[in-house]
Amino acid sequence: MNILVTGGAGFIGSHACKRLAQAGYTPIAYDNLFRGHAHAVKWGPLEEGDIRDGARVIEVMRQHEVRAVLHFAALAYVGESFSAAGAYHDINVAGTWSLLEAMRAAGVRKLVYSSTCAVYGAPPEGFCSEDMPSQPISPYGASKAAAEQLLRMHALTNGLRFVSLRYFNAAGADPDGELGEDHDPETHLIPLAIKAALPNGAPLSIFGLDYPTRDGSAERDYVHVSDLAEAHLAALEHLLEGGASGLVNLCTGGGATVLEVCAAVRDVLGAAPRTLIAPRRPGDPPRLTGSGEKTRALLNWRPARSDLRQMITDAAQWIHKPPIHSVPMLSAQTPPASDRPAE
Repeated sequence: MNILVTGGAGFIGSHACKRLAQAGYTPIAYDNLFRGHAHAVKWGPLEEGDIRDGARVIEVMRQHEVRAVLHFAALAYVGESFSAAGAYHDINVAGTWSLLEAMRAAGVRKLVYSSTCAVYGAPPEGFCSEDMPSQPISPYGASKAAAEQLLRMHALTNGLRFVSLRYFNAAGADPDGELGEDHDPETHLIPLAIKAALPNGAPLSIFGLDYPTRDGSAERDYVHVSDLAEAHLAALEHLLEGGASGLVNLCTGGGATVLEVCAAVRDVLGAAPRTLIAPRRPGDPPRLTGSGEKTRALLNWRPARSDLRQMITDAAQWIHKPPIHSVPMLSAQTPPASDRPAE
């Protein structure tokens, strides 16, 4: 059974492709390699293309007789979204609409959507459940919330069935060492903290030590990328078996602060990250953790590898192995010509 994976050459998308192949599916990675990497496509064919190119998407779906879609392709840097809000709307919202229209034309009615906890904004208690309203505080979060509305619209008008996975902070790397984060510049905390603990690594910038958390640094719910891939497989099979549409969190239900991550890196590597204190960044809530009860009920999914030290261990093993490839950044004056997998 062939499954289209938009953004399949990116961090989470490539891990999902591997898990699909292990389960007997053929992942068709659809990516224009703006921020994805062809070397990460190992378990099925790579079809180059942009999600805004509806004719190309239809061509690929018909050529491969695609049965369902996993949709990762997006722009996904919170900070970047403030200076390139138009590009984020173009890719994440208009691009998703173009994909949905192509699916309608090709007769594909099942979609697993890569969403984000950023749709919740900054909830007062920092704890997110699916029955809370979407109140994003960044253009990135707003674009993902808008895309979820498009899914609902197509469900009402075109018979789409979907599962939207609102996941929290992706971390770790493939335990087999075949895949990992491949970003330059890197923006994720755990790889940055690992590199800051290495002899020639740059110091880690800690953005704010005055948050109302237990140690003043921001707190996040970290989920292993392999657990995220497992959840996408569970959501796909839920839809293929006739399950109803749904919207669920992918999280552990707990969190770690920036300083706690640094302490865990010290424990794993035997060296503490060098740090610099910097001002808070726009769009960063003090605390974001989530409830996973609905996910367990709908998909019978629980994170299995999301222990903080395990994620750091897997990420560190990957960082010592592959080269890091350059990734273009956006500005308000240079809109993108492509899409990238969400993170």
